[in-house]
Amino acid sequence: MTVLKKQINKNSRALVEDEKTEELLSRALTYLKAGYPVHFTGPSGAGKTTLALALAKRRKRPVMLIHGNHELNNKDLIGDFTGYTSKQVVDNYIRSVYKKDESVTETWRDGRLLEAVKNGYTLVYDEFTRSKPTTNNIFLSILEEGILPLYGTKMTEPFLRVHPDFVVIFTSNPEEYAGVYQTQDALLDRLITLFIDHKDQDREAEIVSEKANINRNEAKVITAVVAELRRQCKDDGGPSLRASLMIARLAAQENIPIEGSDPAFQRLCMDILGHQVSLSIDAEGSMNKAETLIQNTCKNMKVN
Repeated sequence: MTVLKKQINKNSRALVEDEKTEELLSRALTYLKAGYPVHFTGPSGAGKTTLALALAKRRKRPVMLIHGNHELNNKDLIGDFTGYTSKQVVDNYIRSVYKKDESVTETWRDGRLLEAVKNGYTLVYDEFTRSKPTTNNIFLSILEEGILPLYGTKMTEPFLRVHPDFVVIFTSNPEEYAGVYQTQDALLDRLITLFIDHKDQDREAEIVSEKANINRNEAKVITAVVAELRRQCKDDGGPSLRASLMIARLAAQENIPIEGSDPAFQRLCMDILGHQVSLSIDAEGSMNKAETLIQNTCKNMKVN
């Protein structure tokens, strides 16, 4: 849990809590206190995981983080037998009597979900739609009946009662994203879903300025370029705030002038943004078209 605590603290510091973010976190915390799981959904790079970890931290309970993936299964969530332990007792107290007892027991290791349910942790299930719906079915019993079925555990009890302090915070990307499964309606019906979109340009500039340690006007140049390219991309597939931060940090590190007319700045933007923009525009020879689009956007960018 120590590593996770460091990650939560790091992500919490990365969150710039403006008025809108504070209001969103306050609402979400109210829903959790009332016993309802919260689900943050929206495009990649919008800050859903950072929000989820910041929200989890506000509960002042231990936090368990699970990343969704197609290989996740009940053994990962509930636990599994990891091997055997043997115990041998030799009794030779009386010289004429030799007694040897040996017992073998299976070794069990709790899965992350079982540990969280048992101890009342805050569970952050990040990108849960990357896990198969059959894997996520286990949450129906947790959220509806307040029990965790102990499939395949050979335990005496068939289920475990959910600790009263246990809550779940889900995050997901839209269904059109690669590697994402369609979520069952029965699960979504039990969640309070909050859509998290990219921040407006001024708020993104504030974050970039603070996190990359550059002045506000330079940050505005970067976020203006990224926002314009995002507008021209389809299906929310354009560059995110992460890309803006990468440009800002590399420009500062390499002393590249953050000016749309500067060739080195244009090249940096093409390198960082090119691939993602090429995937999000309808054009043959899309990489060349993407680089031209990025270069022209930089040249034509005017920031007040």
